[in-house]
Amino acid sequence: MIPRPALLNDLSGSCELTSGATVSGDLADAVRLALPTLDLRPGDSGDIDVRRDPALGPEAYRLTTGSRGAEIVAGGRAGAFYAAQSLHQLLPDASYRFSTGAAWPLPGVRIEDAPRFAWRGLHLDVARHFFPKREVLRLIDLMAMHKLNRLHLHLVDDQGWRVESRAYPLLHEVSSHRPRTATNYYKEPDAYDDLPHGGYYSLADLAEIGAYARSRCVTVVPEIDVPGHASAILAAYPALGATGERYDVLDRWGISPAILSPLPPTVEFLTTIFDEVIGALGETPYVHIGGDEVVLDHWAESAEINAYRDSLGLATTNDLQAWFLRRLADALAERGSRAVVWDEAFVSGGLRQDTLVMPWRGMGVGRRAAAAGHDVIATPVFPLYFDYAEAASADEPMAIGDATTVADVAAFAPAPADWAEEERERVIGVQAQLWTERVPDARTVDYRLWPRACALAEVAWSGAAAPDFTGRLREHLGRLDAIGVEYRPLAGPHPWQRRRPHRPSGVQVRDVMDRIDAMTHSAESTRPSV
Repeated sequence: MIPRPALLNDLSGSCELTSGATVSGDLADAVRLALPTLDLRPGDSGDIDVRRDPALGPEAYRLTTGSRGAEIVAGGRAGAFYAAQSLHQLLPDASYRFSTGAAWPLPGVRIEDAPRFAWRGLHLDVARHFFPKREVLRLIDLMAMHKLNRLHLHLVDDQGWRVESRAYPLLHEVSSHRPRTATNYYKEPDAYDDLPHGGYYSLADLAEIGAYARSRCVTVVPEIDVPGHASAILAAYPALGATGERYDVLDRWGISPAILSPLPPTVEFLTTIFDEVIGALGETPYVHIGGDEVVLDHWAESAEINAYRDSLGLATTNDLQAWFLRRLADALAERGSRAVVWDEAFVSGGLRQDTLVMPWRGMGVGRRAAAAGHDVIATPVFPLYFDYAEAASADEPMAIGDATTVADVAAFAPAPADWAEEERERVIGVQAQLWTERVPDARTVDYRLWPRACALAEVAWSGAAAPDFTGRLREHLGRLDAIGVEYRPLAGPHPWQRRRPHRPSGVQVRDVMDRIDAMTHSAESTRPSV
C-alpha cells in the first residue's frame, strides 16, 4: 500500500466485494467517488458503512474490513475519501479497471491513519508546454489515488499565458501561443522546431478544474508569476512593463529581463486577474505570486520607477520588489487567499507573516524562512525537481540534468531532524515540481512523474519512506498499469520511451547547487544572471 498507513494490522476475517456493492452513511458520496470502477450504490445499510467521528482530524480515518464487509470511521469527507483509497489498494490490481459484475476478495485488516503533512503537492508547469484540461483532470485523479492534495498550476511564464481573461483579452488572444519552441539541450546552441505551440484554459475550464479537484480533496493553487518572467504578458500589454517596449512570447528557455512595472496600473491589472482566476476556481485558499529570478535592471534604470520608489520611502530596487509582492499579498488577503512565493521573495524581505515560502534553492534558505516565522513547503531542486532525469544514461529522454532517482525522493526528509523543533513545525508540507521546458506531451508527463511521485506521496503522507517502500512500489506498479499510466520502469525506459538522438552528457544533479549559484549568485541574492 502506498503511501504506507500509520497502523495496519491483519485480521482473520475476509469477504468478497462485488461491483455494484452498496455503501451507506453521511460520507458515502466521498467513498463512491473514490472508487469509480466499483460502481458502488447508495443504500440504508451497505457492504461499506461510513460514519463520522468529530474526534478525528479532517483527513484522519479508521478502516476495518472483515467477514461483514468494510467499516470506515472518518473525521471528515477527506478522511472518508482517503479511507476508500486505502480500501481500493486492498483489492487486486484488476479492480482499477472498470468491469460490471466483477467480484474481488477483500482481506481482513484494521488501519488507523492520518497524514504527517497538510500540504502534499505536485506542481505542473503548463506555461512552457500547455496541457489540455483532460490531462489536468487525469492528474488530479492520480494525485487523489496517492493522497496528494495540492495541485500547483504554473499558469504564466515568458513562454506563454494559459488562462482566459475577459478584462484583458489580449492575454489569451496573443500571449497564449508562440511560433516555435527551442529544442536544444542545456547549453547547446539554439535549435527550434518551427511548430506553433499554444493553448489556454477558459474560465469555464478553470471552474471545472477547481470543482473536480475539490470533489477529490485536492486544492488547486494557481500561480501568476511576477514581476519577472513577464515576456508573454508584455507581448499583449507592453504598457505594463518597466520600459513600455513590446516583447515577443519567448521561444527559448532561460531567464528573461522582461519585468512588469511596480506602478499602480500594474497592481490594478494583477488584482483584476486575481479576481478572475479566484472567481473561476471557486474556493482558492492559496495563490502563488512567484517572485523568483527577477532581473531588476529596468527598474533601476527608470526615472519614473525610481521616483515612485522614493515616494514610498524605499531605499533600493530590492526593497521595491518586496513592497510590490507584499502589496499583492495584501490584495489576496482581502480576497481570502494566502500568498505563496519562491524563496527569492523571502530573501528580498518585507513579506506578510502569513505568506508561505517555497525554498527551491535548498532547505538552508527554507530553514531561515521557518526561523523567521513563515510556513514552509519543502521544494528543493534536489530531489524534488522532476524535470531532472532519473538516471545518467543516454537512453533517458531529454532532461535539464542527471539524475534524481526514486530512491533519492524516498530518502528526502522535509523537516530535517537537526532543525529546532519550532523550525520543524513550520514545515507544513512538501511538493515536487515538474517544469516542462523538456516535457512536450502527456506521455512524457507520465514518465517524469511516476513512479517518483509515488515516493513523494509516501514521504508527504508518512513523513518518511518506510524500509519496505521499494517492495511495495514494485507491487503498486501493477495498479498504475491497470490505470494506464506510462511510468518509467524501475529498470529503465521501454524502447519507445528512450531518446533516440544521442544526447550529450547532462548536468549532474548532485552538483546542482553550483548551477543554482551561477543562476542566482547565492541563496542570499535575489538577482539572477541573464
